[in-house]
Amino acid sequence: MPPSPHFSKGLDDVIVGKSQISYVGGETGELVFRGFDVRDLVPGVPYESVVHLLLHGGPPDSDPSPEVLRALGAARDVPASLERLVDALPPALPPLEALRTILSSLGDGSYEYPPTLEQGFRLIARAPVLLARHVRRSQGLAPVPPRPELSHAANYLWMLSGQEPLPARVRALEGYFDLLADHGMNASTFALCVAISTQTDLVSAATAAFGTLKGPVHGGAPARVIEMLDAIGREELAEAWIRERLARRQVLFGFGHRAYKTEDPRGLILHGLAPTVAAPERLALAEGVERTALRALREARPGARLYTNVEYYSAVVLEGIGLPPELFTPTFALARTAGWTAHAIEQAADNRLMRPDVEYVGPAPGRKWPRPLRRGGP
Repeated sequence: MPPSPHFSKGLDDVIVGKSQISYVGGETGELVFRGFDVRDLVPGVPYESVVHLLLHGGPPDSDPSPEVLRALGAARDVPASLERLVDALPPALPPLEALRTILSSLGDGSYEYPPTLEQGFRLIARAPVLLARHVRRSQGLAPVPPRPELSHAANYLWMLSGQEPLPARVRALEGYFDLLADHGMNASTFALCVAISTQTDLVSAATAAFGTLKGPVHGGAPARVIEMLDAIGREELAEAWIRERLARRQVLFGFGHRAYKTEDPRGLILHGLAPTVAAPERLALAEGVERTALRALREARPGARLYTNVEYYSAVVLEGIGLPPELFTPTFALARTAGWTAHAIEQAADNRLMRPDVEYVGPAPGRKWPRPLRRGGP
């Protein structure tokens, strides 16, 4: 068959639409939300205000956004039917698998196409409430009721631990939520937009997005970073461990990015946040392993533009906040529900079914079935 003139494995350099939500400057190390550089937003801007920016197109009149704070606080009051559904999940089910079912369970028939702000607020607010409920149950603990007066980040930590969260941890998690709220047309957002293009509902599209996000080369890497740091243990052991892994052509999680050909601005900001929550010896180990890994990678692949990505210091920050590794990717998804909502609404506003093609490379037409065909009867 004749080859397609627009073939691009992995859809590199393929533009699928126009967006006003976020810009990823892969060559320049930029991430911009609605015209605001994230380096000017984090730390300092509350997550509720970033949600307001992404969903409304501009900043709120005051911080945190009163509208978003009220909407998220009110939406935390989940129906008892949803609580019963989450309680029916096996307690041993990992949070990553549980969140997929939790997202799907939100689809109660009220999330009709096209997606709306109210639907988005319910998605953003209820996913962490139900995830925290499952986590508590898996630990043999009673669920902790949400508190509508708390910020999004503080309420999540409150519901997980049942204790008043430390301000430093709330600020660090808020910065993490801000930075991970959106990131252009990444794989999970693309999956969401493909789903919305079929005129499906927001919950179904978010479930498709999460199924994409949970893959280890998209959102599943931070937990692998902790595994690496634990395996190395001491900085002086990093050189041998890393070089052995590279010799086997194995991935070093936390390094390299499909979009960024320079330093990931989110990683730089998270590195700056890490000292506020991470144990000093853990941060020192992470920094030492980072130096060793970058040197080894550049020796192994001269000319390759490899840098530390967002997952590396995400792992250090989330661990310092007190989250176990199995909650890293689910927490990433909770942050990203804001961007998913924004893209779903934007896609629906100027919708067209996404229907790409593939280049057929199978046998040429004209093959004959090897046996006589029975026609006209059973």
